[in-house]
Amino acid sequence: MPRKADTTSRSPAADAARKSGPAYWLFKSEPETYSWAAQKAFGKTGTAWDGVRNFVARNNMKAMQLGDLGFFYHSGKDKEIVGVVEVCALAHPDPKDDTGIWQCVDVRAVCDIPKPVSLAEAKANPNLARMALVKTARLSVQPVTPEEWAEVCRMGGLAGKDVARR
Repeated sequence: MPRKADTTSRSPAADAARKSGPAYWLFKSEPETYSWAAQKAFGKTGTAWDGVRNFVARNNMKAMQLGDLGFFYHSGKDKEIVGVVEVCALAHPDPKDDTGIWQCVDVRAVCDIPKPVSLAEAKANPNLARMALVKTARLSVQPVTPEEWAEVCRMGGLAGKDVARR
């Protein structure tokens, strides 16, 4: 029996973003496990965003392109967007996976968010009511629309033009 085409490799938001330019994402990490400071310590080289064990999050990473930007979100007790990262290596086998199922991308720190944006602030903003972070908060790698990206940057004290790729 022939295999069905893989229709889940990208989310609708990722497809829409790709048609109009670079895509935007949100990467979640518990700061006690892997913090923004740890990400910044890798410098321009960046590091693998490994250990993700969710098929939707994996497929989001498979849809990423070099130069895509993402918010770095501290989950756990902090629950806030604290920085911006750039995808610096396309999806490749996750070095922490022995099964060959899981993939990851590499990301590098671009800049801090001058005023971290909390989950509560995002939920209170009607312009972000449809954002994946607000609707499906548990997903560890999420698409962000260009409009959501601009709004979170505004809330965090970053004008879109200030977020330059390295």
